[in-house]
Amino acid sequence: MLPEYIAISDRIEDEVKRFLSVNSFSSIAILVDYNTLQHCYPLIQFGLPDHFLIKINPGEENKNIDTCQHIWSEMTRIGLDRKSLLINLGGGVIGDMGGFCAATYKRGITFINIPTTLLSQVDASIGGKLGVDFSHFKNHIGIFKDPGQVLVDPTFLKSLPDKELRSGFAEVIKHCLIADKIYWQKLTENDFVAQPWNQLIPHSIGVKQQVVKQDPFESGYRKVLNFGHTIGHAIESYFLNSEKKLLHGEAIAIGMIAESYLSMKKCGLALGDLTEIKKYICTIFPKIDLPLESWNEIVSLMTHDKKNSQGEVQMALISSIGEAVYDIKIDQLEIIEAMKFYLED
Repeated sequence: MLPEYIAISDRIEDEVKRFLSVNSFSSIAILVDYNTLQHCYPLIQFGLPDHFLIKINPGEENKNIDTCQHIWSEMTRIGLDRKSLLINLGGGVIGDMGGFCAATYKRGITFINIPTTLLSQVDASIGGKLGVDFSHFKNHIGIFKDPGQVLVDPTFLKSLPDKELRSGFAEVIKHCLIADKIYWQKLTENDFVAQPWNQLIPHSIGVKQQVVKQDPFESGYRKVLNFGHTIGHAIESYFLNSEKKLLHGEAIAIGMIAESYLSMKKCGLALGDLTEIKKYICTIFPKIDLPLESWNEIVSLMTHDKKNSQGEVQMALISSIGEAVYDIKIDQLEIIEAMKFYLED
């Protein structure tokens, strides 16, 4: 059962009206990027009272302190006070950064998330993690703060390019691998284009919420949600500064394959399960070349991962499909070996 602050509906305008009818705000601002301004804002704008728009450029490369300063400046310019509301309309970048700005503006104002991508609907908007990238490190600056409401409308997925939809699907895969073997089997029975999104979204949200409920501030068990992310985030950060940028889910797909290999080496994951995982993920995500000259930098980026302890890289891995473990120490040679495994045919 989902918590009260999460609502899934294909009538998002009605959900926004309902939230506003039981809450009183002195003013309302909506944070959008130029994509959600064009494709998503028209679906809710006429159901809203008077409001301000704050616009930013899309993309992970803009999820930084400079953009936060622009958002804070706009919030100040239009006169938002501590009784104002910020509506974050967009994907994971908007939700993470908008929530961070709201939670720190005047020591915190109310914000709600309306996630418009599959990635943000099943992962980024759930769990209260807020933050921005810093000095090429993913989510290096941030806080924990739950939104006042998360309003999920699967209708927004119709506006997504296929590549963006696949990116979000990586988190759906991850939730099955760490917590639900039965649903993993259902997932692999369908081609990507035939996935039942109206079922997958609430299931995936439910998996994440159950993990977060047990460990809200990631002091222990919640770390299992980082499966695929230690290697994946480092690869994403590496490509962020290159001509060929990777979407979050594309990088996490690589991370899940590589970390599944480490799961076999360190945690007893069966070879058959490893083979099945790699085969399925590679049917969804085309193989990405990791040039040899990038490996040292990718490994170096992992040394700054938030899960590390005393300079040692620690990962969340899986002992079997549906069973995750965390705080598994991994050395640099093992990481290189895992990336080699990903690149093998």
